[in-house]
Amino acid sequence: MVEIPAGEIVLRDEGTKTHWTVEVGAFRMAPHPVTREQYHAVIGGGTTGPSRSRTPVTEVSWMDAVRFCNRLSAATGLQPCYSMGEDPDGQDTVCEWEADGYRLSSEAEWEYACRAGTSAVRYGELDEIAWYRGNSGGEVHDVGTKAPNAWGLHDMIGNVWEWCWDVYDPSVYGPYRVFRGGGAHDRPRGCRASCRRKSHPSFRIDDLGFRLARLR
Repeated sequence: MVEIPAGEIVLRDEGTKTHWTVEVGAFRMAPHPVTREQYHAVIGGGTTGPSRSRTPVTEVSWMDAVRFCNRLSAATGLQPCYSMGEDPDGQDTVCEWEADGYRLSSEAEWEYACRAGTSAVRYGELDEIAWYRGNSGGEVHDVGTKAPNAWGLHDMIGNVWEWCWDVYDPSVYGPYRVFRGGGAHDRPRGCRASCRRKSHPSFRIDDLGFRLARLR
């Protein structure tokens, strides 16, 4: 896990033309998305899509990602961060932010870590840092094969989108959760540090995965 220092990030929503500032505490983030090998070692079984063990796990819902975090925390002797109820939309899921287990990053943590102190639309030249529509051949690739950002995080842009904790806009989209980062099928516009997308927490697709975070 990479140590991420405390700081501040300004988030922007292009649809509503609004922005807001968030204070981010120090935390730790995995250097790359969860791989198929890691996911299967904790959950067992298999998922659809490419079989290479070092590619990011995809076809996982937000609910799947939360369950993985709890299972991994319990397996490693850490306090699980999530309490989950019976709601199929996950609206009764609660995060204990002071727990020492694994969790999804908040949206603010994600963008703050992605930018790594930069203010440009992305932290490097797109072909050097990301697998996207222009170079991916229409498929996800092994993690860590493109250049990292200044804080040592790979694949923050491109390869797969990554689920975050946050509800996107409950007054308009109900339980929809945020995902960030762009994927292997996206054009450059989708592969920017500020690009926000959302879907239902049960949504699964072939270029959407997740990355782990922890309390520092």
